[in-house]
Amino acid sequence: MTRALIAVVFVCCFTLPAVCQSTRKYQVGTITAVERTRDGGNASSEPTSYDVSVQVNGTVYVVRYKDPLGSNIIEYAAGRDLLVFVGDKTITYNDILGRSWAVPILSRKPAPNFHITK
Repeated sequence: MTRALIAVVFVCCFTLPAVCQSTRKYQVGTITAVERTRDGGNASSEPTSYDVSVQVNGTVYVVRYKDPLGSNIIEYAAGRDLLVFVGDKTITYNDILGRSWAVPILSRKPAPNFHITK
């Protein structure tokens, strides 16, 4: 009887944190447009920034993206799907190494011609 009680308490102690954690709901987003931002023409050491439009369900979010490596690979990303977590002020995505990055949302608008099919 005592062993069974200890086992139940032991299981509850290990499963409670898993149940109480809030899980982020990642969704598929599609990069629909990429536009290099105008930085005033100065040649600073800051990475080039881009306004990237990402469609998630029926909403298009425009986010500001700065590549930490300074490459321009994002310029060729239109049409690519990626998993994103949409927050109130940021969109979070994971890079190829599994690191999470958050980019600020500049604007959001309804996606044109978006229809839900069942």
